[in-house]
Amino acid sequence: MSKRLYVVAGELSGDAHGAGLLRVLKEEVPAVEIRGVGGPAMAGVAGPGLCDWVEEAAVMGIWEVLKRYGWFKERFEAMLEEVKAFRPDVLLLIDYPGFNLRFAEAVKRECPETRLVYYISPQVWAWNKGRIPKMVRLLDEMLCLFPFEQPIFENAGLKTTFVGHPLVDELEEERIPGIVRDPRLVGLFPGSREREVARLFPMMIKTAKLLRSWRGDLVFEVPAASAKLATQIRGMLSDAGAEDLVTVNTGESHSLMQHAYCAVIASGTATLEAAYYGLPYCLVYRVAPLTYVMAKILVKIELIGLVNILAGSEVVEEFVQADAEPKAVFEALRGFIESPEKCSDLQQKLAETTGKLGGLGAHQRAAMVVAGWLTSSNHA
Repeated sequence: MSKRLYVVAGELSGDAHGAGLLRVLKEEVPAVEIRGVGGPAMAGVAGPGLCDWVEEAAVMGIWEVLKRYGWFKERFEAMLEEVKAFRPDVLLLIDYPGFNLRFAEAVKRECPETRLVYYISPQVWAWNKGRIPKMVRLLDEMLCLFPFEQPIFENAGLKTTFVGHPLVDELEEERIPGIVRDPRLVGLFPGSREREVARLFPMMIKTAKLLRSWRGDLVFEVPAASAKLATQIRGMLSDAGAEDLVTVNTGESHSLMQHAYCAVIASGTATLEAAYYGLPYCLVYRVAPLTYVMAKILVKIELIGLVNILAGSEVVEEFVQADAEPKAVFEALRGFIESPEKCSDLQQKLAETTGKLGGLGAHQRAAMVVAGWLTSSNHA
């Protein structure tokens, strides 16, 4: 008997993790029929039943979401109709909490027999612990990536499994054996969203100019997450008269993380990836002023970097909002370049911290949980 899975991911990182899970799931449950929305990697694994929507869906911040409310409402309603017609055995929600928790509520109401599994737990420990009772009510199981998340959900009464972070598998596959860092190469990682790049990359260009003035042999590289972002980045370099200062490539971020001597990185998954590869870096974060004011009211944690949260202390220097400015970032990067000891100390702390991510096999562990829910489901 075929089993039906509907899956929702709304960002590139969720798409990568979802693709890994679905690949294993198809081996475990060959008769599974997959529908839903995600990105190019998930569509490649799942086939024509899965729509690639991430380029439009991956917006960041309260104000940005409000501006596109109509579009999101339309997609929400169309997807709910699709779920009602498809009657999936399991709804798999991957990260993307603003949309996915609302969608979970609607599906629970319209298709009560569908089992709801959440992969990559929302960061409610940072944003909104008030959401936890709602998640307990809606979800059948939570799959979390960080060890400190499991007791938070379990103590609230939600079945929870710590599967480890899928990045470990994904990054290990791309590790370059015997690589030596280039002492002249500085990486600039402005993020994977257009608005994020627009806010952060001009500051990074100015930082690169300061570093080049200080030391003329330094070289700079930026990895664009897509061809569209590469075009945006080249335009910004041209506007700043810096075309010859920074090399732009597409989709080479993991290689750069292993080649570069140090880097400045936008807050997000890339900071965890860089930590895994032992790249010394500082973190930068900037959002729209309204979004930041709202976040300050809601956020319950002092540090925003995933590595720092995992470590429980500021292992990596953070520059947030107005502090994310060229002179401060220049000083931080100069510190790495001038002091190999500073680099090796940080690399040791990064190794200790990323050691908490659960080791290889996260895709396998997560897929086995989903397979368990699929095969235990009774409805035809």
